[in-house]
Amino acid sequence: MKYHPQSAEVMAHPRSACGASPSRGRHLQPGQARSAVAHAWVLALACLTGTAYGQMTPVGVWHSIDDSNGQPKAVIRISADSGGVVRGVVERALNPVPGAEPNCTKCTDDRKDKPKIGMEIIRGARKADGRDVWEGGKILDPDNGSEYTLRLTPIDGGRKLEVRGSIAFFGRTQTWVRVQ
Repeated sequence: MKYHPQSAEVMAHPRSACGASPSRGRHLQPGQARSAVAHAWVLALACLTGTAYGQMTPVGVWHSIDDSNGQPKAVIRISADSGGVVRGVVERALNPVPGAEPNCTKCTDDRKDKPKIGMEIIRGARKADGRDVWEGGKILDPDNGSEYTLRLTPIDGGRKLEVRGSIAFFGRTQTWVRVQ
């Protein structure tokens, strides 16, 4: 906190908000102190919402990563309903394979023969009590039509997402990268 003698007000030092340096030696006029405090709060709020980019939640937009070449494969949007149940939809393919089937011909449920773009591939996961893990749902691999038990774990401050699909004791884990 910084005391300004001319205005007899206390104002928050902007550096304390998120490391921004204030202009040194600047003296505020009596009417400017409140404005400076308001600006400090706006700066602090901006810093806090900036960290929201790396939220510890699977909700957001992600790049799925191709297992074969390590490159981004698709854009997946994960959202949650009012009960906290998450779902994920393929928004677009990033590096489409020439000649690849655009529809899920190998799917066996309501997604059979539907376009992969716009398809819901994540269904029904919920946050585990007391942990930053979402589980209990299913994830579909639209390339082979297989559906797996799902576990989503935000890592690296929420900038990445471990996506684990398994059947019994067998499974695989991918690390997706947050876009927004």
